[in-house]
Amino acid sequence: MNVKTLFLVPLLFCLVPGANSAQAQGFADLGANSENYAQVTPGKSFSFPEDHGPHPEYRIEWWYVTANLTDAKGTPHGIQWTLFRQTMAPDTGQTGWNNGQVWLGHAALSSPGRHLSAETVARGDTGQAGVTTAPFAAWLDDWSLTSLAAPEADAYSALHLTASDAAFRYDLSLTTPKPLVFHGKEGFSQKSEAGQASYYYSQPFFDVAGDISVGTETLTVTGKAWLDREWSSQPLQDSQTGWDWFSLHLDGGTKLMLFRLRDAMKSDYFSGTWISADGDTTALQPDDIIMTPLKTARIADRELPISWRLQVPDKDLDIETTALNADSWMDTSIPYWEGPIQVRGSHAGVGYLEMTGY
Repeated sequence: MNVKTLFLVPLLFCLVPGANSAQAQGFADLGANSENYAQVTPGKSFSFPEDHGPHPEYRIEWWYVTANLTDAKGTPHGIQWTLFRQTMAPDTGQTGWNNGQVWLGHAALSSPGRHLSAETVARGDTGQAGVTTAPFAAWLDDWSLTSLAAPEADAYSALHLTASDAAFRYDLSLTTPKPLVFHGKEGFSQKSEAGQASYYYSQPFFDVAGDISVGTETLTVTGKAWLDREWSSQPLQDSQTGWDWFSLHLDGGTKLMLFRLRDAMKSDYFSGTWISADGDTTALQPDDIIMTPLKTARIADRELPISWRLQVPDKDLDIETTALNADSWMDTSIPYWEGPIQVRGSHAGVGYLEMTGY
């Protein structure tokens, strides 16, 4: 058993108590008991740069970036970068190896004929992984998301993003002058009728430039990126089995976030945010959203919906999405589907789709 496996074993016991439980919870055991952890409640006053950093009193959070990119020949690509922080027990302030935090990094590079993914893990407060706020930096080993912003600007207005594996790497600059976007009710993002919720905000307006590499080939790319920040102690109900989540860059600069939380016992729960080109938001209610799977594919011994019809009638949105690469399976310790998508219909554009719990 190597060192990384030693770190991964307690993480998996924490996140996935057993095969049946893992399937029931869909992802990261997010419907489990959350007693003794901080709770998500309405009316939070966000504070920056502090809230760009970690919240160890909550069970789980993530820093998550996706980018839709194009190389000089016009070929589309996509990248994903995620740093998860999981608390194995309520925070006691211990340091070093006794610290109860576990860090998990996922990275992926997608192209029309290829999907490559990687995973790395760290444990505790040893310097191998972490997040700082002044200046902002999130890292695990040599994967990093670091701020290049001026001191007076929001830390997320200029970022440098890197990840590398034996098969691929990327090195990207992300910049935007636009404001952060808060989902739900001023950042309180409800996940069920019973009230489960997370704190959730995004920066969906990044322009991207940099390089991606596979083997010995390096490509210069440009495009659009979306950063999500989310934390909670119990965002799902026990009966919710997973989610289908979309982040879309639509022509004209409009952005759209939609998700469906699938429920084995009752109706699925829907939510979303319509984001104008200048950053104004409209919170979408469950009855505002229609999400219809159109086509499935057999991937990793699962039937997965890789094409969707998405409708928001009040916004005259009626679109179809298709996967850039249907085989965008994240073959990680907690497996899921994540990949770039293309949009056509009443609006055109690109985006990302994540599907868990299948």
